[in-house]
Amino acid sequence: MKQLILSMIAYAVQRDVNAAQLCKLAGIDLAALRKSHAAPVTAQQLQDLWLNAGRLTNDPLFGLHFGESLQPAALGIVGEIIQSSATVGEALTHAAALTHLVTDQCRMEIARSAKTFMVRLLPATDHGATPPYAFRQLIEVLMVMVIHELDGLLLQKIVPQAVRLAYTVPDPAEYERVFRCKPSKRAGEYVLVFDNRYWEEPLLTANYELQNLLLQKVSSLPKTSDQPQTLQTRIYNYLLANSYLGVSSLDDIAANFNISPRSLQRKLKEEGVKYQDIADAVRHSLAVYYIGAGNYALKDISWMLGYNELSAFTRAFKRWTGSSPLQYQSL
Repeated sequence: MKQLILSMIAYAVQRDVNAAQLCKLAGIDLAALRKSHAAPVTAQQLQDLWLNAGRLTNDPLFGLHFGESLQPAALGIVGEIIQSSATVGEALTHAAALTHLVTDQCRMEIARSAKTFMVRLLPATDHGATPPYAFRQLIEVLMVMVIHELDGLLLQKIVPQAVRLAYTVPDPAEYERVFRCKPSKRAGEYVLVFDNRYWEEPLLTANYELQNLLLQKVSSLPKTSDQPQTLQTRIYNYLLANSYLGVSSLDDIAANFNISPRSLQRKLKEEGVKYQDIADAVRHSLAVYYIGAGNYALKDISWMLGYNELSAFTRAFKRWTGSSPLQYQSL
């Protein structure tokens, strides 16, 4: 994930965004991120990074265009293994097996039939038809990369037969241009369908010896945990996905997760966090999104986030970002 985040920041810089400013707005220490043993980026930081990248580039489809621009090198050793594969099928098979080295938000699955093969992304959490902004951006990056990462490695362009997403896209014509196929909505699916003729298409950069060395290196890497998401992450994702309902109270969240409020507080305490901390993190992300969208008056944003007074929202926003909502709008 770190390599992908750095590539994302680099792409924003190519779009005339100041890297230091972008990271500051997302609460990320850029100097620390560059170090080999950098602490992982939190869910809130990643959400804010996507939101601010889209706002500062004035591109609501930032993830879609970022994916279109990416080369396999942006995936680090996974990208090198893809490039050194003998065929498209082998490259995708390795990509599916190594997705966990890129992100823990989803896994990739390949399925073949007599005439087609499918690349399916399976989210770690079911977000329904309203996935959090950061997750939607990540999914679009990965799906677009499956198509565009092989550009320049083949003597033809890969064009999918079908693209299926779990949500309605905001700009169908642009999505069709980038995906090279008109996407359709199907509940719970993130799928690319290709004609089987591509499967055995040879890659120009095939290198068996290099790939063998890279696979040996990957096998020596520490294994990632298969533990389920923490309760605080599940609550954070739920609140974002259902933000149109407002930020729920602790009692409402407890009822949704089939647990008593007291037990919920106890479990969160064991994870070192309070429910109010999670709710504030969600309000922070939503506030950045709403202000960046430019479609809402500050008093309306304040009301949507559950603040009865604009002054209370202003104080909270300044605590989160170091600037007032008005100052943030002018950045």
